[in-house]
Order: sequence, then structure tokens, then C-alpha cells
Amino acid sequence: MKWKLFATLAEAAGDSEVTVREGETVGDALDALLAERPDLETEVLDEDGDLREHLRLLHEGRDPFSEADGLATPVEENDELALMPPVSGG
Repeated sequence: MKWKLFATLAEAAGDSEVTVREGETVGDALDALLAERPDLETEVLDEDGDLREHLRLLHEGRDPFSEADGLATPVEENDELALMPPVSGG
């Protein structure tokens, strides 16, 4: 699975794309990402180990929390996941 990371998350990871090879669910893929790039953990997880509320997580361009089973959503080997912080502009 390929993770696309944006803005400060890409900076913390040292790259805007990270490939992980393990996981059956979005949550597994997230764990694999954080194991691969541990500097992301404080940016992505809150004190309770939950995904920070202000982050947007997408699986194949869709929000797994509104359309599917959240972190339990199944993933395939070639799926694309994305994490992005809030965006503002003018």
C-alpha cells in the first residue's frame, strides 16, 4: 500500500510517499506506516493513541470513517491511502 502524506506530515516523515507492505486493514496500514516512520507518531496519534481529530485520512480517495468501517476497513496490496492536516488559505 502506498501512503501519500501532505504538508507537515510529509516533512515529519521525510517524504511525501511511503510504501508499506503489510496490513489487512486501514489500521494495520497506519501501524505499518508509523513503524516505518516513527517521527510521525506524535503528529498522527493523540495521547490516547487515537488518530488526531484534525487529520483527514483517505482510503482510495474516500473517508473510511464515513463510508465504511473506519480503521477496520479492509485494504488491498495496491491501495492508496492518504493523511493530510487541515488546509487553510486565501
